Amino acid sequence: METDPMQVISSEFKTLLYAVEGGIATITLNRPAQRNALDMTMREELAHVVGEIRRDRGVRVVILAGAGGAFCSGGDISTMGAGGSAEQARERMASLLLTIEGLITLDRPVIAAVDGAAYGAGLGLALTADLILASPRARFCLSFLRLGAIPDCATLYTLPRMVGLQRAKELAFSTREFQAQEARDMGIVFEIQPQERIHERARQIALSMAELPMAALAITKRAFNASLNSDLNTMLDLEAAGQGVARSTDYHREATERFLAKAAQRFQWPASDAV
Repeated sequence: METDPMQVISSEFKTLLYAVEGGIATITLNRPAQRNALDMTMREELAHVVGEIRRDRGVRVVILAGAGGAFCSGGDISTMGAGGSAEQARERMASLLLTIEGLITLDRPVIAAVDGAAYGAGLGLALTADLILASPRARFCLSFLRLGAIPDCATLYTLPRMVGLQRAKELAFSTREFQAQEARDMGIVFEIQPQERIHERARQIALSMAELPMAALAITKRAFNASLNSDLNTMLDLEAAGQGVARSTDYHREATERFLAKAAQRFQWPASDAV
């Protein structure tokens, strides 16, 4: 399946807004009264949308966002209940973890625009992104231990790789809130943008990245994701094989011709006025 890049698709679910325009898919969590907390309906709708994106080769970049001044405040505690068997709890997490894995391993770029709270599972969802933008009012928290739960949504995997093992443990053990600037200092946040501009900036970057070579980009993302679990020889082999694929594409041929002709390249990274 592949959508026409010029086609505009807009779908409204019970808990999400979903739109595809110019090859950019935007998923907006849309339970603002609950600060976009993840209930079972949102989990199911996220799974559906991520599945659609993985099948749709017309989608070149994905943006994750939240409505109403919050990104995602975590799981909806009012719908969770307490107790139950370990098997019931595992089944409850299964579809969400497949969605998280689907975003992390997606062979196209994912950008998160975090405006407001990204707590618990909301932080985990943000960490599935390749680039995270934050507004000055963004707040992050690995809050699981407060409720007698363990970090989930792949944060046990993503966070240590981003901030280091000791810092990840400190954030989990302390359950403390941290702001956008500290998140940037730790390497979680890529840019801080004013709240009135963050979504525009996310789309600006996405439109720029949509001009990158999709084959080479997919190989690069997959290699970076594998690198911390790999060894030098494996990565060198991956580079050699990947380069062979990348250099066989029409994009590489055209880019080389443009370079030799001293012409402008298709891809230009957009300048930033980050705060």
